[in-house]
Amino acid sequence: MSLSVIVPVFNEKATLAETVRRVRATGLASEILVVDDGSTDGTRSVIADLEARGEIRAIYHPKNQGKGAAVRTGIRAATGEYLLIQDADLEYNPQDIPHLLRPIQDGVADAVYGSRFLGAPRRVTMFWHLLANRLLTLATNLLFNSILSDMETGYKAFRAGIVRAIPLRANRFDFEPEITAKLLKRGARVFEVPITFNPREYSEGKKIGLADAVAAVWALIKYRIVD
Repeated sequence: MSLSVIVPVFNEKATLAETVRRVRATGLASEILVVDDGSTDGTRSVIADLEARGEIRAIYHPKNQGKGAAVRTGIRAATGEYLLIQDADLEYNPQDIPHLLRPIQDGVADAVYGSRFLGAPRRVTMFWHLLANRLLTLATNLLFNSILSDMETGYKAFRAGIVRAIPLRANRFDFEPEITAKLLKRGARVFEVPITFNPREYSEGKKIGLADAVAAVWALIKYRIVD
């Protein structure tokens, strides 16, 4: 098994090194691709140190383009048979990576979503953010006849071949609805597994906001109609 872990990062100086340490501790990553999306807070110094120690492969965007753009860059550069997206903010726990990979390894899934709402431990905060996630997931299920519990999760694993065959255009957080819509329209086998979740407050650096929720709704409707 060869696994490429794609880490999109923008201004995560405080948590990036620990994220990489935890991913490496799983012993599952064949490569860790850190895609820096124009960080200005010193994150690039952390990346340079990690790359100098041979712990990661680094790719730099000259300016900030958004998480979706960073993920797309990582997908193009990855060499693994499987791909996994790992945020750099420690909201998602790399100890859950084996659970995300299992349905793909067992041959029953093309993509696996780590659901924050299937009963695993989670920090009890951000009610309105949870409600927005629920509504976006409901819209996804209505539009694509699915039974997802967490479309917006940032913890997703894929067979590399199926993702590379899909044209992706999202630059920001609308990557999540775009990839979901296009997987479901193609009849991909999507599984969910429960994951632990430790969300940050906005005061702690959380970046996604109301405008991204509106963009997600538009993306779901658009990709229901077109591809």
